[in-house]
Amino acid sequence: MGIVVLTMKASVIEMFLVLLVTGIHSNKEMTKKMKRPKFNVPQINCDVKAGKIVNPEFFVKCPAGCQDPKYHVYGADVYASYSSVCAAAVHSGVLDNSGGKILVRKVAGQSGYRGSYSNGVQSLSLPRWRESFIVSEGKPQKGVTYPSALTYSSPKSPAAKADETTKAYQKPSVPGTTAPPFTLMQGPGTTPVEATHTTLSRPFPSAGSPTSSPRSQPMGYRSRELDLGSTITSTSSQNSPRANAEVTDLWKPGSVLLDAGFVPKEELSTRSLEPVSQGDPNCKVDLSFLIDGSASIGKRRFRIQKQFLADVAQALDIGPAGPLMGVVQYGDNPATQFNLKTHMNSQDVKAAIEKINQKGGLSNVGRAISSVTKNFFSKTNGNRGSAPNVAVVMVDGWPTDKVEEASRVARESGINIFFITIEGAIETEKQYVMEPNFANKAVCRTNGFYSLSVQSWFSLHKSVQPLVKRVCDTEQLACSKTCFNSADIGFVIDGSSSVGTGNFRTVLQFVANISKEFEISDTDTRIGIVQYTYEQRLEFGFEAYSTKPDILNAIKRVGYWSGGTSTGAAINYALEQLFQKSKPNKRKLMVLITDGRSYDDIRIPAMAAHHKGVITYAIGVVWAAQDELEVIATHPAKDHAFFVDEFDNLYKSVPKVIQNICTEFNSQPRN
Repeated sequence: MGIVVLTMKASVIEMFLVLLVTGIHSNKEMTKKMKRPKFNVPQINCDVKAGKIVNPEFFVKCPAGCQDPKYHVYGADVYASYSSVCAAAVHSGVLDNSGGKILVRKVAGQSGYRGSYSNGVQSLSLPRWRESFIVSEGKPQKGVTYPSALTYSSPKSPAAKADETTKAYQKPSVPGTTAPPFTLMQGPGTTPVEATHTTLSRPFPSAGSPTSSPRSQPMGYRSRELDLGSTITSTSSQNSPRANAEVTDLWKPGSVLLDAGFVPKEELSTRSLEPVSQGDPNCKVDLSFLIDGSASIGKRRFRIQKQFLADVAQALDIGPAGPLMGVVQYGDNPATQFNLKTHMNSQDVKAAIEKINQKGGLSNVGRAISSVTKNFFSKTNGNRGSAPNVAVVMVDGWPTDKVEEASRVARESGINIFFITIEGAIETEKQYVMEPNFANKAVCRTNGFYSLSVQSWFSLHKSVQPLVKRVCDTEQLACSKTCFNSADIGFVIDGSSSVGTGNFRTVLQFVANISKEFEISDTDTRIGIVQYTYEQRLEFGFEAYSTKPDILNAIKRVGYWSGGTSTGAAINYALEQLFQKSKPNKRKLMVLITDGRSYDDIRIPAMAAHHKGVITYAIGVVWAAQDELEVIATHPAKDHAFFVDEFDNLYKSVPKVIQNICTEFNSQPRN
C-alpha cells in the first residue's frame, strides 16, 4: 500500500513539472511573438526654443532649413535654453540643414555662453542664463523611456492677458524680520499656490525636479533664480515639493491689498472730493521711465523697481502744471504701459505702476530708446513741447544690445537721457558686456550728472531724491537744447540794384524756408533780419516776434531797397545791432546772402564775427566772389560757404545748410 502511494505522488510531481516547463516555454514563445510598440518621435519647428519645452530629456525631429539666421542660438556645445533647439543642433554639427532626429538633454544654467560661427550658423554670446541644454545624435539609450509627445509651457490666452492676475507686491523686507503670513484669493482658472520661504542660497532647480513650474521661462543673461531674501512664512509642510519655489500668490482681479498702495472704493470716492494737486510748477518736465522687464531681473527685483517708480512719482508731485510721467517696459521689445497724458496726479500714477506685469525676455535697451525717441514724446501721447523731455533708463546689469546709436538720435531729438545701472558688471563679468562703457555712450552728458550707479537692489530707494533733484533741475538739462531750438539766427540780405525785385522775393522765400525748419519762440530759436546796400537797415530784431507764423509773415513784408553792395559794413552792423542783443545761452548764427563782390573790405568784419563766436554761413549767387565767400564763412569753408548759379536754385541749398547747422551742433563735446 505504501509503495502505491509513493508511486502516485511521484506521478503527480512529474505531471506538475511538465506543466510548469510547458507554461514557461509557451510564455517565451508569446513574448517572442509580441512586437514592441513603435516609438513616435515628436516633430518641432525651427523656431521652438528649448526653454519652452518642459521635458528634461527628449527626442525630436527637426525640419529642413533651420540654418536660417532668424533662428537665434546662444552658446556653443552647451546652449542657453533661450536658443532654437534645431538651429543649435545644426550649429553643433549633430544635424545638417536637411533636418533629422536629435536627442536633447537639459542641464543647469551657466555663466559665459560664448558665441561662434559653425556649420553655417552664427551663435551669439550671452553672459548668463538659468537653464542650458545639449544636443546629440538621435540614439535612444536602453532602459530609458522618452516622451512621444512634448509638454510645453503654455502661453497665456488673450483673454487671460486682458484680465491678468497680478503678482502680490511686497516691499523688500529688512533682514532678520518676518512678515506676517497672508492669504490671497484664487483667481479664475488658477490653482492655489502656497506662500513659501526663499533664501539667497537656493540652488538652480534641475530641469526635471518637481520644483520646476510648467510655465517656467528663461531667467535672463544674469540669473535671478537666486532671488532677494524673502521672509514670508509658509503654512505648508517642510516636505512639500514646492518648499523652495518662488512666491506666486495670486488674487482675484479687482481684489485689494491695503499695504500695496491700494485703497477701498469707499475711500477712493471720498478722496475724489479732495482738491487735486496741479503739480510742482518748479519741476515742469515730460518724463519717461524705461524699466527693465527682462527675465534676468527676477520677480522680486521687478517689484522693487516698481516701488522705486512709485516713490519717485510721489516725490515729483505730478500734475498738469508740473511734471508728467509715463512708463515704457522693455524686454525683447518695448511696450508703453501708460503715456504722459494717461494720469494727471501722483496717486493715479502709483496705482498704474502697481498693475504693471513683467514682460520677460532679453534686455534690449537700445531698441527701447529708439522706440521712445520715435513714438513716446509726441503730441498725441501728451508731450507738451514747452517742457523738457527726460528719459530715465533703468538697467539690471547690462543691456543685451547696443545703445550708442539709438542714444545719439535721442539726444539730437532733445531727449535728456539718464541711466540708472543696478548691480552692474563686476570685473569678471565685463567680458560679457556687449558694449563697454554703455552708460557713458547713452547719457546726455558724460559729466556724471546723468548717471547713477547702484550697487545693490536693496539700496535703490536711496536714489529717489538724487534722481528727482536732477530731473527737476531744468537749467542743467543740456540735451533739451537741440540744433532746432537753441539759436539766434540773423539773416544778412543783399538788397543791391543787381538783385532786382523778383530775385529779392526769391531770396526772402529762401530765408522763410530755412526759418520754418526751426522751433521758434522767445525761449527757443529766434530770427532777425538785416538788409544792406551801401547802407544797412534792421528789418526786425530777435525780440520782435516769438511765433513761427509771425516770423514768416514779417519776412513777407520786407521791402526791396536797391543800391550798392557794402558787405563788410553790413557784417559790422549786424554784429552791433542784431547779435549784440543775442542771449548768452544761444548759438549765434549769421546767414549772409549776396549776389556780387563787395565794394568794401570784408576781412576785418569777418574776423570780428568769428572772434565774437558768430558762426557764419555765406551764400553766393550768380556774380558773387568765391574768395570772399570763403573769407566770410566760418572755418572750414567747405561746410559754411555755398554757391548757386542762379536765384531760382537757391532752394536747393536749404537742406544742406540745415544739415550742416545740426551736424555742427551735434558734434559738440558731451562733457
